[in-house]
Amino acid sequence: MPDQEPANLSPREAYDMLQADPKALLVDIRSSMEFLFVGHPVGAVHIPWMDEPDWTLNPRFTTEVRKLLLGGASGQHQGEGGAPVILICRSGKRSLEAGRVLLEDGLPRVFHVGEGFEGDLNDKHQRSSVGGWRYHGLPWEQC
Repeated sequence: MPDQEPANLSPREAYDMLQADPKALLVDIRSSMEFLFVGHPVGAVHIPWMDEPDWTLNPRFTTEVRKLLLGGASGQHQGEGGAPVILICRSGKRSLEAGRVLLEDGLPRVFHVGEGFEGDLNDKHQRSSVGGWRYHGLPWEQC
């Protein structure tokens, strides 16, 4: 099914899903530097979709997500269609692309945070003032 799209969630919907379903997995797919220095949602697992220094796609992305699902991080249940996987990036563009790949690779319940962690740019070319996980005051941390 090549035209499948991951379901779009607002940051609040994603947070509520994570609170309601302890098996739900939140995967931050941004680069290592973004994850560490910009911050990330509390409880997010980091699996970069593409990373520095070469900015090439992670060829093990689906495998790494599957390992978390099958390895116990989310307690994958086959009979229930699998644990939900929620992807988050900076503004929702990379997570949409990565979600499509996970669906193509057979993961059944894939979502993405359409506003991302930092949201879109405002008229001053700044993030975190128009939307995103941080803008909505949801729990986050940084190193």
